[in-house]
Amino acid sequence: MKNTITRIVLIVVVINVSSCSKPEQAVKQESHPNKALQLNDEQREAIRLKVGKIESRKISSPIRVNGMLDVPPQNMVTIAAPMGGFVKHTELLQGMHVKQGQVIATLEHQDYIQLQQDYLDSKTQLEFMEVEYKRQQELSAENVNSAKVLQQTRTNYLSAKAKEEGLRARIKMIGLSPDVIEKEGIKGVITIRTPIAGYVTEVNINRGKYVNNADIMVEIVDTEHLHAEAQVFEKDIMRLRIGQTMRLVLANETEERIATVYLIGKEISAERTIRVHCHLENEDPALIPGMYFNAVIETEANPVLALPEDAVVSYDGISYIFVEKTQNTFDWIELKTGISESGYTHVILPEGFDVNATVVTQGAHSLLSLLKNSGDDAH
Repeated sequence: MKNTITRIVLIVVVINVSSCSKPEQAVKQESHPNKALQLNDEQREAIRLKVGKIESRKISSPIRVNGMLDVPPQNMVTIAAPMGGFVKHTELLQGMHVKQGQVIATLEHQDYIQLQQDYLDSKTQLEFMEVEYKRQQELSAENVNSAKVLQQTRTNYLSAKAKEEGLRARIKMIGLSPDVIEKEGIKGVITIRTPIAGYVTEVNINRGKYVNNADIMVEIVDTEHLHAEAQVFEKDIMRLRIGQTMRLVLANETEERIATVYLIGKEISAERTIRVHCHLENEDPALIPGMYFNAVIETEANPVLALPEDAVVSYDGISYIFVEKTQNTFDWIELKTGISESGYTHVILPEGFDVNATVVTQGAHSLLSLLKNSGDDAH
């Protein structure tokens, strides 16, 4: 009797467990569409279904980067006073365009006058020393004077010559001409000229302000040869090549601009990036250094297995393709995808998949809808 009761209890437990588990299994099965789908010829024609084979195509994997527009060092100039002085005149404003050699400011100071005076004095002294040295040479040739006197005269002459040459060089550095000073006299004002043409980006002077030779007076940038300076992460360095095309979009634009990789940096920053110097295909005077951009660098294309983008569908975040097993009978196969380019997608097939299988290349989305509908009807 006791054994009979035990058996009855076990049977009841099994029935209860079975009755609880079956609805969950049913729900799980009904929540996913059927795996296979059977069509007739009319349905196939209605959705304009096409089939084909998986192809081997060259698809590149672009490198996504960001950066900003910049100018090469030779196209940017910082102008300082060659010698301290007071600003007598300037008309510069930020954004103003200047021509090469244009006067951007004039300075005045009594030291300029003293320098020119010293130069003229040394010039006169040199002329005297030169005449005296030649006279002593002639006397020495006739054994009239001693070698010591000749040597002393020569030393005085060379010293005066070095002083004159040094002052001449300093005169030129402040923008004056020694020859003009000798002919026209001492000048109380010097002019500051720009060595390049470009746009004024910084002005730190005004009339009456004193500047010394360590102060930055003006900064000028030539924007005719802007380049794109991109930051590329360490993981992508080995895929970079000189001559690759970069497609960039500025922060305030929607259209792409084309650039070419010209130089690849050789130093990795603290952020694990390197700098890549790219030349813009078309110069644009409206562009300004410092503008940020997002871009992709096109890398070398490699042959991969690919299908038209319409052949790949997504369901619950998973990618699928449809394979025609028999006439008008289709199964859907889960797979992974890679890069898409020119209307084709790199497909990573599951292990053991027949690469020669017949695959739906057009109408896959319609098949997915039919599968979903068939699952709803079953529910």
